[in-house]
Amino acid sequence: MSFLGVESSLTGRRWTGPGIETERAAEALAQATGLPRPVCLVLARRGVDATEAEAFLSPQLRDLLPDPRSLRDMERAAARVLAAVTRRERIAIFADYDVDGGSSAALLVSWLRSLGREATVYVPDRIDEGYGPNVPAMQMLAKTHGLIICVDCGTLSHEPIAATGGTDVVVLDHHLGGETLPEAHAVVNPNRQDEDGALGHLCAAAVVFLMLVEAGRQMREAGQQGPDLLAMLDLVALATVADVAPLIGVNRALVRQGLRVMARRDRPGLVALADVARMDSAPSAYSLGFLLGPRINAGGRIGKADLGARLLATLDPHEAAAMAEKLDQLNTERRAIEDMVRTAALDQAEARGLAGPLVWAAQDGWHPGVVGIVASRLKEATNRPAVVIGFEGDEGKGSGRSVTGVDLGASIQRLAAEGLLIKGGGHRMAAGLTVAQDRLEPAMERLSDLLARQGAGTMGPGDLRLDGLLMPGAATVELIETLERAGPYGAGASAPRFALPDLIVRHAREVGSGHLKVSLTDGMGANIEAIAFGAFDGPMGAVLARGDRARVHVAGRLDINTWGGRQSVQLRLEDAASASSG
Repeated sequence: MSFLGVESSLTGRRWTGPGIETERAAEALAQATGLPRPVCLVLARRGVDATEAEAFLSPQLRDLLPDPRSLRDMERAAARVLAAVTRRERIAIFADYDVDGGSSAALLVSWLRSLGREATVYVPDRIDEGYGPNVPAMQMLAKTHGLIICVDCGTLSHEPIAATGGTDVVVLDHHLGGETLPEAHAVVNPNRQDEDGALGHLCAAAVVFLMLVEAGRQMREAGQQGPDLLAMLDLVALATVADVAPLIGVNRALVRQGLRVMARRDRPGLVALADVARMDSAPSAYSLGFLLGPRINAGGRIGKADLGARLLATLDPHEAAAMAEKLDQLNTERRAIEDMVRTAALDQAEARGLAGPLVWAAQDGWHPGVVGIVASRLKEATNRPAVVIGFEGDEGKGSGRSVTGVDLGASIQRLAAEGLLIKGGGHRMAAGLTVAQDRLEPAMERLSDLLARQGAGTMGPGDLRLDGLLMPGAATVELIETLERAGPYGAGASAPRFALPDLIVRHAREVGSGHLKVSLTDGMGANIEAIAFGAFDGPMGAVLARGDRARVHVAGRLDINTWGGRQSVQLRLEDAASASSG
């Protein structure tokens, strides 16, 4: 049954609201806790009851942090890293070229620096070397280093790790493991096949952080004082959000605490990046995912692969400013390349058909640095798993993004095991692959079949799921601040969306490039200002811009708008429907 009777909104979606069980649970929460009903609806959706509400709204890292030793090889990994520090061995860090890899490397660099040690950071070139350790690079590092630590990679790197000879390798990763592990000194990965998966939602930086917690424990047992780990949580928060790890369990606490650390502006690289991104408010999950993350990723996508890791690790504000400026410039170039590839990929996918369990596109010359972002755009547009591949000669490098409930990484890994891919791997929501031109069609056909078995083909256009009704007069700054306590919001923890029913459009105007500012009233003295980004990309902008006192239901997320030192409520308008049709 549709919410407010909206079967097809101005964006073509059906609105759905909370079920009767969620409504009842929210009512019980409100009575037991005295919390505002909108907050109780959000908590009820997350399965939080009255006894857990306060702890959920104030997550404490000490209560939620798992015992690092619950992960296999953890004690062995930490002991080997500490031995390298004590013996003053040269340490190399081999990191992936994305935000998670760069943050993981910077975490280790910061920790080692606190102990008076430096490390070599090696980040492979996306185009020339591809993802993960390769034989030449590992052999080169092994010649001059006593220990190599692979972060955000390495779990499937049997041959490159074997090629290091007698040099010890420690792997700290989160990507899906295979049936066998490489012959490393230690492989710490919550997604190893012999793990129970309870910590499978951790990104690589969080795995690195747990290793540092274990190292700190071993140092205390030896009567030594370790570095301040809480001051490094800004990097863990950044990686968690940018790698689209679900914001549940300990991830919530890591991000909440990390945002507080980031707000102190102690890390020169993040300060410079925030300034170049013109962040004018306290850091949030949104700013990590949409302002900082894409700029750090730009280095690995189309620029110098290690630029992001170097920025995050530097102590020099001048060097940080120069690198942040370069990353901002690369991000602008990346957007232009992405727009071109996205248009072509969508045209190709539409010609192939969008009704199946998989949406995919492939073409010669597409930049491998943007195929992952374009896959995300295709996934969002179709509510289906998407794969985008760029070919250079007979070999294509691609990236895939999945939807909730469909494990893309496992399916990609199976294709690689079956010989349809040259290589492939990843996790539930994202995966990478390399495929030969003559295997492209059979590989995509097989992948479609595997995803269909998980239910991917049954999904229609995404309904707009709402947490409940809200009247304009109840939308206060205080309510939004309480709702924020139930966050942070992101992957696996969608931000609260509310429907505001039967409002009158007072006035509306286009702002910027295709955005809409609209003022709404309930006709009884309560007003709310709203902004709809990209509203004129579809029919919503033109319909609402006509104004003429039209009566509408609107839906979206609540924001606090700060201007001239004053705070006010603003609705980030995502959808609307005629009130007369509801």
